[in-house]
Amino acid sequence: MLLAEVYAADVDVTQYWVSEKFDGVRAQWDGRTLRFRGGGAVPAPAWFTAGFPAQPLDGELWIARDRFDALSGTVRKIEAVDAEWRQVRYLVFELPGAAGDFTNRVGQMRQLVAQAKLPWLQAVEQTRVADRAALMQRLDAVMRAGGEGLMLHRTDAPYLTGRSDALLKLKPWQDAEAIVVGHTPGKGKYQGMTGALQMEMPDGKRFRLGSGLSDALRRQPPPIGTRITYRYQHLTKNGLPRFPRYLRVRDNF
Repeated sequence: MLLAEVYAADVDVTQYWVSEKFDGVRAQWDGRTLRFRGGGAVPAPAWFTAGFPAQPLDGELWIARDRFDALSGTVRKIEAVDAEWRQVRYLVFELPGAAGDFTNRVGQMRQLVAQAKLPWLQAVEQTRVADRAALMQRLDAVMRAGGEGLMLHRTDAPYLTGRSDALLKLKPWQDAEAIVVGHTPGKGKYQGMTGALQMEMPDGKRFRLGSGLSDALRRQPPPIGTRITYRYQHLTKNGLPRFPRYLRVRDNF
């Protein structure tokens, strides 16, 4: 599974295909079974994958922008609810193990999806940009529409796994994960509730996360040991996130 590096301003954007970054649930189709990133089978209704091609696919289960919680609730139910799955789409952005460069695989993905004729199976739209200014215009348009950011995939890249600069992500903020290790009591209007979550980063550094918590979360905060995804602008000189903001509980699929 290919993992993205972060976009840098000196990248020659003319050498990349550009697509929207979708905030969904990563899933791979191995030709017979749809699986989460962690390897477990996605409990999708049989009809959802019945017409999928025999060729392996990599993509994102998605409903719409700003609908991650609804999506997560749907795809993790052991007993699939047909009415909920009718909203879900599988957005294909890669062909695991396929030969040729990414430009060639873009054509293959479009052809496979067209042949399947399933409304919920779609190829992620891939486009090219003339320069960095055009890239930033595309990013601005996506953000104004409520999107997450952009992905850039190098045109000449063979199919790769692991982290590589063949795939870049471009967002106006960064995101990361940390573990809840405590709860700080609230003050003032948050008296009797949680004021902030005490978080521990993978390197052991700790910080407080209060921004972005709803009143419901403050009344019933994520328990200790919960993995949280948060956003931040950049890291301080001490390696701590600057202006961290709660995003969501990280599902361990």
